[in-house]
Amino acid sequence: MKITGRTRVYGIIADPIHHVKTPEAMHLVFDRYGVDGVLVPIHVSPDGLPEMMAGLRQMRNFGGFIATVPHKPAMIDLCDEVDAHARLIGAANIVRREPDGRMVGAMLDGIGFVTALRQAGIKPEGTRVWLCGAGGASSAIAFALAEAGVASLTISNRTRDKAAELAARVREAFPAVEASAEESALEEHDLVVNGTSLGMRPEDPLPLDTSRLRKEQVVAEAIMEPAMTPLLQAAQATGCRIQLGRPMLDAQIELMARHMGAIP
Repeated sequence: MKITGRTRVYGIIADPIHHVKTPEAMHLVFDRYGVDGVLVPIHVSPDGLPEMMAGLRQMRNFGGFIATVPHKPAMIDLCDEVDAHARLIGAANIVRREPDGRMVGAMLDGIGFVTALRQAGIKPEGTRVWLCGAGGASSAIAFALAEAGVASLTISNRTRDKAAELAARVREAFPAVEASAEESALEEHDLVVNGTSLGMRPEDPLPLDTSRLRKEQVVAEAIMEPAMTPLLQAAQATGCRIQLGRPMLDAQIELMARHMGAIP
């Protein structure tokens, strides 16, 4: 990579930042399209986001950034504009800086997750889904699965009110989907998804009781680092089919580059 005064700068923001895989994936896209650009990791805490956004607005050679844990929900209020899909979900994971400094957000996590499932031969239509989490990534996955035609969606979250609120929004947008925060038997679900950050750190508890998994289920992760989380290890030991988190990024990386204006 040759960086000059003409190189366009992009970023990924997170807290922590060590786990991100996006720079290497985005640079492959830049190489493929001949883009003179570089995507750098930006470590910022939630209370520093407003100042960071103010600074990036002044960077005329800055094209945009990807937002990941825990910053996706905050983007809804910090961006000058977000698309209808992101506003429905309540989170954005990709932001474009316009020439006048305005920040425009969108959400692609759900699209990436469902696309990755289908590329692996896993069809979400008509399935019963157990989803861990009600944050930014989980919300995007919930709406994407509902749009894909799942039969039911059970949302499990440490704060039950947040899960119930997400379930209500899914039901409103997709009345045919039985979305609920009433945690029925995990064993009765076809697809089990971890949309939380639990599993990134060695000290994290499991997002669900893995003793309740059964071998007929598919267990999917949104986490990319480590690739094999404790949840996936337990699911594999049970005999479940597993879906790693990295394909979700791979399925949306070109869409991210396009939203930021890096590729046509």
